[in-house]
Amino acid sequence: MAFCRRLARLAAHLQDPRKVAAFQRLCGVEGPSGWAEAEQRAGGRGQVVNGGPPAAERAGGRGHPAGNGTVPGGAAPPQRWRRRPRRNSLTEEDGSQEFSTRSRFLYYLFSLGTELGNELFYILFFPFCIWNLDAWLGRRLIIIWVWVMYLGQCTKDVIRWPRPASPPVVKLEVFYNSEYSMPSTHAMSGTAIPLALLLLSYGRWQYPLMFGLILAFCWCALVCCSRIYMGMHSILDVIAGFLYAILILVVFHPVVDLIDNFNLTYKYAPLIIISLHLALGIFSFTLDTWSTSRGDTAQILGCGAGVACGSHVNYVMGLKLDPLPDMLPLSLSSLTVTVFGKAILRLLVGVIVLLLTKVAMKKATIPLACKIFRIPHDDVRKARQRMEVELPYRYITYGMVGFSLMFIVPCLFHFIGLS
Repeated sequence: MAFCRRLARLAAHLQDPRKVAAFQRLCGVEGPSGWAEAEQRAGGRGQVVNGGPPAAERAGGRGHPAGNGTVPGGAAPPQRWRRRPRRNSLTEEDGSQEFSTRSRFLYYLFSLGTELGNELFYILFFPFCIWNLDAWLGRRLIIIWVWVMYLGQCTKDVIRWPRPASPPVVKLEVFYNSEYSMPSTHAMSGTAIPLALLLLSYGRWQYPLMFGLILAFCWCALVCCSRIYMGMHSILDVIAGFLYAILILVVFHPVVDLIDNFNLTYKYAPLIIISLHLALGIFSFTLDTWSTSRGDTAQILGCGAGVACGSHVNYVMGLKLDPLPDMLPLSLSSLTVTVFGKAILRLLVGVIVLLLTKVAMKKATIPLACKIFRIPHDDVRKARQRMEVELPYRYITYGMVGFSLMFIVPCLFHFIGLS
């Protein structure tokens, strides 16, 4: 019993937003003038709901709407290098709170760490791995990534802990501010991807083990610390995300070969995969009211289903993307200027195709879903927040992106001589 009380006190200590604010100050981040007074005024606020303002404002209080974990009253011009948080176009959050920082290096370093858990990184990293390095490795990384992110997003909507209060925390990012906080899915992906990369590639690729360990540690540490620096997560959120990702990795790593083999060889695998991922998406959409978490979940599931279906079609048609067994273990020692140039060209051409696929499917699916379910689409932002629109739009769009990644783009490479 005493151990449980100590554990509860430790958890409360690690969840304290003042620890986040102290880390930000240590890194040179400062809020607007009057930040301390705003923190005192925020002492009596009500519970913060996902993506909504405090309870007092919902009951009719005055003031501008605030995002998850945001407290109004502390917006005054900062005195030093000014930046504005990146805003999500689907939310109504102001995003105009400026902040100042004494270290541009740390700001850009931790911004890089945050991007390692965002869509821009995924749409570059996974294609590069599949098209240029090892499709066998890339498929397995995506399988693990899908389950890590799905379970993390669903857990957020079950636990429903708000973001760290602001003030005292300075919000350097508001893009995912409408989501709940526990656990940090950035920390989960920043832990699972490098560790899975190490576990799956060591022995298959020739490199020093110490190099892999250092890379995994630096990758994980950078992503985890960036979420505290950005003011989006408490220390407890990040630790929980780290441990949760390891737990999921322990469960899924031993069976990832079976899952990939099923996706490739079983006759009815595409039907089962599409149905399963769609059912999981519908379940996640029932957990809570709208937030960016729901769309991201459908996006991840759609991408995973598309990659699995594309892999199956490759196998059926005999399109071999995996290195031949007699080429193992693989090595980077044969890297030449010509090989590097072709790799960059493949990445450039392939990503353009993926982006065009995304834009085309988005243009087609949103109006179609609105028409089928008779939802007005004069305001696209509001229409996209409806489950009947967002689930098929995200699922189909990113399903086609995943299918293009595994099948259409490799076929294009073969046709134009870039394979």
